[in-house]
Amino acid sequence: MIEHANAAADAVTGLIDNGLSLLGIRYRFGGNTPQSGFDCSGFVRHVFSDALGVLLPRTAVEMARVGETIPKDELQPGDLVFFNTLRRSFSHVGIYLGDNKFMHANSRGGGVRVDDMTGRYWAKRFNGARRIDVDQGSSISLR
Repeated sequence: MIEHANAAADAVTGLIDNGLSLLGIRYRFGGNTPQSGFDCSGFVRHVFSDALGVLLPRTAVEMARVGETIPKDELQPGDLVFFNTLRRSFSHVGIYLGDNKFMHANSRGGGVRVDDMTGRYWAKRFNGARRIDVDQGSSISLR
Protein backbone atom coordinates (compact mmCIF):
# COMPACT_ATOMS: atom_id res chain seq x y z
CA MET A 1 0.00 0.00 0.00
CA ILE A 2 2.85 2.40 0.82
CA GLU A 3 4.53 1.57 -2.51
CA HIS A 4 1.28 2.45 -4.30
CA ALA A 5 1.03 5.77 -2.44
CA ASN A 6 4.67 6.59 -3.24
CA ALA A 7 4.21 5.70 -6.92
CA ALA A 8 1.07 7.88 -7.11
CA ALA A 9 2.83 10.80 -5.42
CA ASP A 10 5.79 10.42 -7.80
CA ALA A 11 3.40 10.37 -10.78
CA VAL A 12 1.70 13.59 -9.68
CA THR A 13 5.03 15.28 -8.96
CA GLY A 14 6.36 14.28 -12.39
CA LEU A 15 3.20 15.47 -14.10
CA ILE A 16 3.27 18.88 -12.39
CA ASP A 17 7.02 19.33 -12.84
CA ASN A 18 6.67 18.52 -16.54
CA GLY A 19 3.88 21.05 -16.98
CA LEU A 20 5.66 23.78 -15.01
CA SER A 21 8.77 23.29 -17.13
CA LEU A 22 6.70 24.57 -20.09
CA LEU A 23 5.68 27.88 -18.51
CA GLY A 24 6.00 30.69 -21.03
CA ILE A 25 5.59 28.53 -24.15
CA ARG A 26 3.48 30.58 -26.55
CA TYR A 27 -0.20 29.99 -27.25
CA ARG A 28 -1.12 28.66 -30.67
CA PHE A 29 -4.59 27.46 -31.64
CA GLY A 30 -4.27 23.77 -32.56
CA GLY A 31 -0.72 23.67 -31.20
CA ASN A 32 0.48 20.57 -29.42
CA THR A 33 4.26 20.78 -29.10
CA PRO A 34 6.63 23.09 -27.23
CA GLN A 35 8.18 24.05 -30.59
CA SER A 36 4.93 25.08 -32.26
CA GLY A 37 3.16 26.37 -29.14
CA PHE A 38 0.11 24.97 -27.36
CA ASP A 39 -3.59 25.48 -27.14
CA CYS A 40 -5.18 24.40 -23.86
CA SER A 41 -5.94 20.80 -24.77
CA GLY A 42 -2.69 20.37 -26.69
CA PHE A 43 -0.80 21.44 -23.56
CA VAL A 44 -2.69 19.06 -21.25
CA ARG A 45 -2.38 16.20 -23.71
CA HIS A 46 1.37 16.79 -24.14
CA VAL A 47 2.01 16.92 -20.38
CA PHE A 48 0.09 13.70 -19.65
CA SER A 49 1.75 11.90 -22.56
CA ASP A 50 5.27 13.13 -21.81
CA ALA A 51 5.16 12.69 -18.03
CA LEU A 52 2.99 9.58 -17.67
CA GLY A 53 2.66 7.95 -21.07
CA VAL A 54 -1.11 8.56 -20.97
CA LEU A 55 -2.65 9.61 -24.28
CA LEU A 56 -5.70 11.78 -23.68
CA PRO A 57 -8.19 12.80 -26.38
CA ARG A 58 -7.26 15.91 -28.41
CA THR A 59 -9.97 18.39 -27.43
CA ALA A 60 -11.17 19.73 -24.08
CA VAL A 61 -14.73 18.53 -24.66
CA GLU A 62 -13.45 15.01 -25.44
CA MET A 63 -11.21 15.09 -22.33
CA ALA A 64 -14.28 15.96 -20.26
CA ARG A 65 -15.74 12.57 -21.22
CA VAL A 66 -12.89 10.53 -19.68
CA GLY A 67 -11.95 9.92 -16.09
CA GLU A 68 -13.96 10.25 -12.92
CA THR A 69 -16.06 13.35 -12.22
CA ILE A 70 -14.69 15.15 -9.16
CA PRO A 71 -16.51 17.78 -7.05
CA LYS A 72 -14.68 21.11 -6.82
CA ASP A 73 -14.12 20.70 -3.09
CA GLU A 74 -12.31 17.39 -3.67
CA LEU A 75 -9.79 18.60 -6.27
CA GLN A 76 -6.28 17.21 -5.95
CA PRO A 77 -3.10 18.09 -7.86
CA GLY A 78 -3.11 16.44 -11.28
CA ASP A 79 -6.89 16.61 -11.79
CA LEU A 80 -8.21 18.17 -14.99
CA VAL A 81 -10.24 21.36 -14.53
CA PHE A 82 -12.67 22.61 -17.16
CA PHE A 83 -14.09 26.01 -17.95
CA ASN A 84 -16.74 27.50 -20.23
CA THR A 85 -14.78 30.21 -22.04
CA LEU A 86 -16.48 30.16 -25.45
CA ARG A 87 -20.12 30.07 -24.35
CA ARG A 88 -20.09 26.30 -24.46
CA SER A 89 -19.35 23.70 -21.82
CA PHE A 90 -15.86 22.28 -21.50
CA SER A 91 -14.27 24.71 -23.96
CA HIS A 92 -11.09 25.17 -21.87
CA VAL A 93 -8.99 22.72 -19.83
CA GLY A 94 -6.07 22.94 -17.42
CA ILE A 95 -4.26 20.86 -14.80
CA TYR A 96 -5.00 21.53 -11.13
CA LEU A 97 -1.94 22.30 -8.98
CA GLY A 98 -3.49 22.68 -5.53
CA ASP A 99 -4.35 25.79 -3.51
CA ASN A 100 -6.90 26.85 -6.18
CA LYS A 101 -4.14 27.21 -8.81
CA PHE A 102 -4.07 25.57 -12.23
CA MET A 103 -1.72 25.56 -15.21
CA HIS A 104 -2.97 25.94 -18.75
CA ALA A 105 -2.26 27.44 -22.16
CA ASN A 106 -4.11 30.75 -22.25
CA SER A 107 -4.81 32.56 -25.50
CA ARG A 108 -5.24 35.87 -23.65
CA GLY A 109 -2.33 35.54 -21.29
CA GLY A 110 0.80 34.84 -23.23
CA GLY A 111 0.72 31.05 -23.41
CA VAL A 112 1.41 28.46 -20.74
CA ARG A 113 0.90 29.98 -17.30
CA VAL A 114 -0.52 29.45 -13.81
CA ASP A 115 -3.76 31.13 -12.78
CA ASP A 116 -5.96 31.22 -9.69
CA MET A 117 -9.35 29.55 -10.07
CA THR A 118 -10.87 31.90 -7.48
CA GLY A 119 -10.17 34.93 -9.67
CA ARG A 120 -13.33 36.54 -11.01
CA TYR A 121 -12.89 35.39 -14.62
CA TRP A 122 -12.16 31.73 -13.86
CA ALA A 123 -14.51 31.32 -10.87
CA LYS A 124 -17.62 32.17 -12.86
CA ARG A 125 -16.59 29.94 -15.76
CA PHE A 126 -15.62 26.78 -13.83
CA ASN A 127 -17.36 23.86 -15.51
CA GLY A 128 -16.21 20.74 -13.69
CA ALA A 129 -13.27 18.46 -13.03
CA ARG A 130 -12.10 14.96 -13.89
CA ARG A 131 -9.58 12.62 -12.33
CA ILE A 132 -7.63 10.46 -14.77
CA ASP A 133 -6.60 6.95 -13.76
CA VAL A 134 -3.17 6.86 -15.39
CA ASP A 135 -3.17 3.13 -15.93
CA GLN A 136 -6.48 1.40 -15.50
CA GLY A 137 -4.75 -1.93 -16.04
CA SER A 138 -2.54 -1.60 -12.95
CA SER A 139 -2.82 -0.48 -9.37
CA ILE A 140 -1.03 2.82 -10.05
CA SER A 141 -3.22 5.90 -10.44
CA LEU A 142 -2.76 9.55 -9.60
CA ARG A 143 -4.18 8.87 -6.12
